Amino acid sequence: MQDVFDKLRDLQGVLAEKFAVLEEIKEIPRTLETKQELLNRGKKTYIEKHERLEKTTEELKALRVSLDEAELARENSEKQMEQISTQREYEALEKEIKDAAAREQSLRKSLLAKEKYLSEIQEQLEEHEQLMEIQEEEVKTETEKKDMLLAEKHALIASLEKKESDLTPGIEESILFKFERIIKNKAGVGIVPIHGHVCQGCHITLPVQFVNEVRKGEDFMFCPYCSRVLFWEEAEGYDQVVQHIEESEIEEAGLADFVDSDEFDDLI
Repeated sequence: MQDVFDKLRDLQGVLAEKFAVLEEIKEIPRTLETKQELLNRGKKTYIEKHERLEKTTEELKALRVSLDEAELARENSEKQMEQISTQREYEALEKEIKDAAAREQSLRKSLLAKEKYLSEIQEQLEEHEQLMEIQEEEVKTETEKKDMLLAEKHALIASLEKKESDLTPGIEESILFKFERIIKNKAGVGIVPIHGHVCQGCHITLPVQFVNEVRKGEDFMFCPYCSRVLFWEEAEGYDQVVQHIEESEIEEAGLADFVDSDEFDDLI
């Protein structure tokens, strides 16, 4: 069993690094995804602004036609002034001229405002095009960076899996499965020693009978509190021989009274 415990301690480091690298692989594309999302939003905004530009251009054309018609109507009314013969005709024609002039003035103001708005949209589109060029370059650079980093990480994973395969022979598959889960759930620490009567993973005092079973090293024993694999290790400050303390002298009543743990239930 000592050989197996030694393998598990070595395997612990390999698995912890492997799982850490796998998490890094998950994170690597996220920077690219963020930049790609910004670029996609920018493209959508650009399309919307371009549609506004086209709509404004059409509105501008319609305003110019209306202005030409208003100018023509005013000019025609002014020409008719020479042909009128009564006061009533004069007053009616004068009103037509004033209305046509007012409409012409209103259309000119609308035309100027629309031309200004069109110019602003054109400037915004030019700036937006420049921004998208920068964003597209960033996405391209980030894609190359992502591909390079992923290649490096996958190569590292392959190397770690080779080390893992070298360490796993002689260890039961069920133990390996449980051990991997413990490594994932316990911050990369899956096997810890007992010093005296204390688990060095969760630092909780364990019953003497349970500690004696661990000390025998005849089977795999899991901490009832933190679920880690346990092994005996002589620690400085403790007697070489564990004193036979009565169970009643230990605060914990025994394994039957341990805190119920779904994780531990899955491991035993």
